[in-house]
Amino acid sequence: MTAPFLSVRDLTVDFSTEDGVVHAVNGLSFDIEKGTTLGIVGESGSGKSVTNLAILGLHDPEFTGISGEIVLDGQELIGASRRELERLRGNKVAMIFQDPLTSLSPYHTVGRQIGETYRKHTGASRAKARERAIEMLGRVGIPQPQSRVDDYPHQFSGGMRQRVMIAMALVCDPDLLIADEPTTALDVTVQAQILDLLHDLQEQMGTAIILITHDLGVVTSAAHEVLVMYAGRAVERGTVREVLGSPRHPYTWGLLSSLPRLSAPVDVPLVPVRGTPPSLINVPPGCPFHPRCDYTALAGPGLCAQERPELSPHRGHGDACYLTPAQKRDIFLEKVKEHL
Repeated sequence: MTAPFLSVRDLTVDFSTEDGVVHAVNGLSFDIEKGTTLGIVGESGSGKSVTNLAILGLHDPEFTGISGEIVLDGQELIGASRRELERLRGNKVAMIFQDPLTSLSPYHTVGRQIGETYRKHTGASRAKARERAIEMLGRVGIPQPQSRVDDYPHQFSGGMRQRVMIAMALVCDPDLLIADEPTTALDVTVQAQILDLLHDLQEQMGTAIILITHDLGVVTSAAHEVLVMYAGRAVERGTVREVLGSPRHPYTWGLLSSLPRLSAPVDVPLVPVRGTPPSLINVPPGCPFHPRCDYTALAGPGLCAQERPELSPHRGHGDACYLTPAQKRDIFLEKVKEHL
């Protein structure tokens, strides 16, 4: 069996703060192959962005403790030198950050910002970098790229700025693209355009994509596999059809129950996940979701509060829950009747 293009094993990321150590990611493992999209979902603070910043080596080592394995195309990234990580960033792996208005410099034209990345990794001349920037702006669907290459970020709409960010991320044809909430604050039509663009570019270039989002609708339309995170840990993983069509973990049920459905009567209220996410300084023992779970009694007296369930297997549909397969099936079917 060939090794996956990106393999993350037992990743742990801790931050030192005045209040204590923040356990942002705790024992996370997943794989991704080239030409596929992995959607990572979960509430704010679940560890999604921290995980991907660790892949890029963007955490400050003075305040961050990272352990485990991150192997990209056979190369171990944890412990790699700063120079080696800088060589990989923007070249072999790139990231689209959440807010293009703050990620793009207001003092430089978009063409210069796209070309700067290209020049750094290829040594191209300014003229060649400008040609490449125009080419990339055209590739991501920005009209009249020859003139717009000299515009500043504030002269673009939100959707067009996001396209500029995608052009900048893809200018060196990376093998892995990390998209952190790429459709946040965009209207639904622009969201669809951005997701279609990422899909088309993936088909053209064979790029592996990690899609970080809290929007399960985005995952449904754009991802091949899903990883559900809670309190820095993976609680469920599988294909989109498996995880969203036949979810097994109570937290995934909660996420799906909180979504509005067009088929439901207008007077049916949304059912949010009760309670609040735990402090990552004092993560509850056992299953971190157990204080918010309605089914701990079914798993056995005190079991969920004492022992941490492990996500297994590494491949296929897996979940970290002590409920039996029969219990999960029965509960899910009952929720379907209640318009899950």
